[in-house]
Amino acid sequence: MTELQTSLIAIGGVIVVGVISYNKWQEWRAKKSVENAFSALQEDVLMGAGTRRHEPVLTNDEDPSTPEVRELAQQYDDAAQSEMPDADEDSAEFVGTAQPVTPQFIEAVLKPSPLDASIDCIISVFLDTPQRGEKLSTLFQGLRLVGNKSVQLIGQSETGHWETVAHGGAYHELQIGVQLATRSGPLTELEYSELVTGLNQLADEIGSQPDLPDMQQVMADARRLHQLILEFDAQLSVNVQAKSAPWMVSTLRPALQRQGLELRPDGRLVMPDGDGGMLFSLLTNASQSDDTSKLMTFLLPVPLVAPERDGFAAMTAFAKAMATRLSGVVVDDSGQPLSEQAMKEISAQVQAFYQAMEQAGVEAGSVRAQRLFG
Repeated sequence: MTELQTSLIAIGGVIVVGVISYNKWQEWRAKKSVENAFSALQEDVLMGAGTRRHEPVLTNDEDPSTPEVRELAQQYDDAAQSEMPDADEDSAEFVGTAQPVTPQFIEAVLKPSPLDASIDCIISVFLDTPQRGEKLSTLFQGLRLVGNKSVQLIGQSETGHWETVAHGGAYHELQIGVQLATRSGPLTELEYSELVTGLNQLADEIGSQPDLPDMQQVMADARRLHQLILEFDAQLSVNVQAKSAPWMVSTLRPALQRQGLELRPDGRLVMPDGDGGMLFSLLTNASQSDDTSKLMTFLLPVPLVAPERDGFAAMTAFAKAMATRLSGVVVDDSGQPLSEQAMKEISAQVQAFYQAMEQAGVEAGSVRAQRLFG
């Protein structure tokens, strides 16, 4: 081997070592940038002003019912007392037998039905005699789904309120409900026919007859509901983009969780609202094979977050705080920086969107909205 060849080999080795060292230094730098950004985490504005938490408050230590329920209970008590005969002061035999109606009993009677006439096709099945819940559940087992739409079986219990049919219950009347539309489409004639066929078979087993609504009217209602879903199925996004070195994903995700984000079973990082729901979610835009990321995306499902929680303000406050800590910048989906003025304009549009939803009969964050857009 000549001296020239030996020199070239030596130089090549130095270059390889240099490249490896540089790559290691870049990884160390990215990791340290994230660690430093979250090294002294204290409570700050991103976990305060933007995120509104509503904790339950009991107005009375012994009575957790609402003022309206307590007022109704008092009316029942007064009526019961007025119907009681006057006691003879000289008689020790009279004992009042009328029992006051408790708020808990009234709440049971006034408990809303699991079905919603605005978004469900509801079919009544009248029963000649009460039926046990376990029998009904067994008969209904094969009709839990038509197409991709779930079917609910509810019954009127002995207390007079409607509930999902369950073992141990006895029911005087049934209602079968199927949601008229979902994000994937409206209830179709084929799906409705499948439902009707199954109900007729169920009714034969219990000696009854379903009160079927007109198919054409059901189809028209389904199309209208699906159009409403398309109109209000909105999601807002803002991004935080790294200015220079990318972030190490292995360090970034745990750090974000320490800031209040929760890792859901489906792999999403979400900011909880304190009541079991969420304010917004976050994507690191990294696949399982990626070690680093230069972009985080924050997503606000507008119909699912109640207006009073101000999800957009919470999301943008968090995004700006992360941009400051991680040496990034808040940008839109096209990569352009989002100014404060632009955020104010978007916030105003969100409020107008909420008002439009309310006028359409679907309040953002409500149970109805959760069923339609969840």
